[in-house]
Amino acid sequence: MKRRLHKKYLVLILAYTGLLLLIPYVLDYGDKSVHHNNKLRQQQPRCPDLEKLWDDNGNASEQHAVNRSQTRIHIYLHATWRTGSSFLGELFNQHPDVFYLYEPMWHIWQALYPGDAGSLQGAVRDMMNALYRCDFSVLKLYAGSQNITTSFIFGWKMNKVICSEPLCDAHKRHDIGLVKEDQCAKCKKRDIRDLERECKKYPVMVIKGVRVLDLSTLVPLMKDPAINLQIIQLFRDPRAVHNSRLKSKQALVKESIQVLRSKKQTDKYKRLLVPNNRVNRAESYVSSAMELICDNWLSDMMLVLNAPPWVRRNYLRVRYEDLVLQPMEELQRLFLFSNLTSSPALDRFALNMTHGHGYSSDKPFLISSRDAKEAIYAWRERLNVEQINQVEAYCSEVMRQLGYDKNSGDKTT
Repeated sequence: MKRRLHKKYLVLILAYTGLLLLIPYVLDYGDKSVHHNNKLRQQQPRCPDLEKLWDDNGNASEQHAVNRSQTRIHIYLHATWRTGSSFLGELFNQHPDVFYLYEPMWHIWQALYPGDAGSLQGAVRDMMNALYRCDFSVLKLYAGSQNITTSFIFGWKMNKVICSEPLCDAHKRHDIGLVKEDQCAKCKKRDIRDLERECKKYPVMVIKGVRVLDLSTLVPLMKDPAINLQIIQLFRDPRAVHNSRLKSKQALVKESIQVLRSKKQTDKYKRLLVPNNRVNRAESYVSSAMELICDNWLSDMMLVLNAPPWVRRNYLRVRYEDLVLQPMEELQRLFLFSNLTSSPALDRFALNMTHGHGYSSDKPFLISSRDAKEAIYAWRERLNVEQINQVEAYCSEVMRQLGYDKNSGDKTT
């Protein structure tokens, strides 16, 4: 009897021991499976239910492919900080048929700071929905006690609509050239209802922003036949973006914190871009946010790759390097997509803006004529080898998709 009991206990002990030995293997296998699945998901959009994102039936519906020649054009310039988006926006600001808005969603991020960037995406889309309908009253939600006038919004001191007749006579709408800020600053403050009336007169409306993190946020506006949103997305060599962000780090601290706070707890970021302890806090925030920017870029690329044809027809990818090295060719491509006609004066403007002297400026957000080649390749001189390798390590797939060579002295392809 005792022997049988001993045998039973021995069997139980062996079984229990075997189970303990098996658990680490199962967990390790599970981790490897998750890792493998995560690698596969890197090639897919992060948006849930991709098929439902485009159409209720999961099909590529052609009902959204509105004839652009018969409707007002609405365009969003989708970019991130320090990619050259202000220059891209200025090309549209110069066109006499374009109603251009510079960074209107800035008001949301300022009013709701330190809200994380992800949670602000709904508010950003709602504001864009109103603005494209020429309803600017939405700005009052984020202005606090400040009275909303033309002398407060949309980069007004350089906005050609605000500084031109009938709102002001500081500039002539059909004259091509940068608006003189000191002259525009003398313009009389006008009620936003006056600006709304002007908005409705223009055949093309363009909004430039850096506060849409995920392209999927804009899909409802692309599907809405009343807006039929078209997207121009601007990319730039991640090393150049990182270099420019470090140069402007003090001005980008708040936005970088908001981007970092949008990181999901389940996301396992490599933290490759976190500087050492000797670096100041501002540089740490700005550097760390670069990792999420590359992640969002890749997500946008995969989203478009898997999108229906009507989405791809309403989407245009632009590289900053191409824009400044071949300004007239790229300008033609941009205007063709936007149903706009260029002119010799606009061509000259684009050429002159990219053939200036030097690149450095005490005001990094100032729109000015610059040496395009110096702007493109400045990162080679200003980033050390460790910084370059870090950016290349995390942004490798983005760089491959966009055609940027890694760790090479060769110029951008």
